[in-house]
Amino acid sequence: MNKDKQVYIVKASGEREVFDSKKLESSLRRAGTNSKVIAEIVSIIQEKLTDEMTTAEIYREAFRILNEIEETSIAVKYSTRKAVMDLGPEGFSFEDFVGAMFKAMGYKVKLRQTIKGLCVSHEIDVIAQNDKDFLMAEVKFHNRQGMKSDLKVILYVKERFDDVAKSEFWQNVNKDLKKSFWLITNTKFTSNAIQYAECSPGLRLMGWNYPDGGSLNEFIDNAKLYPLTCLESLSSHDKKLFLKKNIVLCRELQQGGERLFNLVGISAEKREVVLKEIENLLIMNK
Repeated sequence: MNKDKQVYIVKASGEREVFDSKKLESSLRRAGTNSKVIAEIVSIIQEKLTDEMTTAEIYREAFRILNEIEETSIAVKYSTRKAVMDLGPEGFSFEDFVGAMFKAMGYKVKLRQTIKGLCVSHEIDVIAQNDKDFLMAEVKFHNRQGMKSDLKVILYVKERFDDVAKSEFWQNVNKDLKKSFWLITNTKFTSNAIQYAECSPGLRLMGWNYPDGGSLNEFIDNAKLYPLTCLESLSSHDKKLFLKKNIVLCRELQQGGERLFNLVGISAEKREVVLKEIENLLIMNK
């Protein structure tokens, strides 16, 4: 590609924009890639760029190059977003993942509970409590990166939570606890959705790259809560079997021992390969 020429690429949402190498550099940097490798990958990608290439094609190629240059564990970290999407398509495994996330934060967690509001009953995806906080979370899973949770989603969730907040159940929650409602998604929010939530006390959002310092991807990296769907040593079939049994984290496989692998019929030899990949992943991404 002529570096003076602007190349228009297509985002997951279908929008066209001028390719900006800084966005690619930022993604690679967040994955722990060093500056030399970043420069090499960006240079290769720029040579291959053509008008109307999709961001998915660009990032898939960048991941392939990274996988060749660097340790597999760093490349896996770079592909965490896709690994979270691979928890679908129904979204129940993403709910399990969010539940495991709060457990790692020290909360007691219940999933998919039916709670009677003032007017009607509601199925609440996640209820979590520790010695300071009590929260309920609506979990929205999207299997395409370009899909965003917009203002309509926020208003729908807010209406449900408002009904619960008037209920006897909510009033009986320990008054010493700080109570809040959350909307958690594996993709992004529109600017209007964020603006509305920031104006609504007690409503918190968590998504990809939002909020700064407390986003889903930052928490995954900081707490080492990598989904098992990021593992190259497991086949798609193996991953589906684990997910059906509500096992979603690399950490669970590492801590669960032989019993978990036996649940899905994985041999001792393959188990060692999987555990070694998990060990490398956690060590490399300290």
